[in-house]
Amino acid sequence: MQVDDHKKSVARTCLEGAEDNTLTFPQIVGTLMQEGFEGYAIDFRCGTATYYLPAGDSVELSTHKIDVPIAATFDTAPIQAAIKEAQQLAPGYTYKGFCKKVAAAGCAGYIVSFSGRRALYIGRTAETHVEHFPS
Repeated sequence: MQVDDHKKSVARTCLEGAEDNTLTFPQIVGTLMQEGFEGYAIDFRCGTATYYLPAGDSVELSTHKIDVPIAATFDTAPIQAAIKEAQQLAPGYTYKGFCKKVAAAGCAGYIVSFSGRRALYIGRTAETHVEHFPS
């Protein structure tokens, strides 16, 4: 089954909203859930965002390129600090800045599960950090 144009448009709007800082993470999650998506994955190495539907269909979009190399070592502390800045919408926060910070800390990408209410940050060596959604 092919994903309809409306769902593709919603996914693109959410990605663009993140990248240009016009939508917050909770707004993006709410919008995607309302449209029936169950989660998404960001791959910094490939520069892709993949949005998943329960029946196995997905929408893959190109993301902005991270202008720092992904560190070889996965360092959880700066990843958690970047997540905290995002959650608190700290002054000067941008999604692109967030991506740059976590990549510099060894994050090669992340997976967001709406039903699991968590994000899984993954390093180049498959090390992980699980961040549960705030209550």
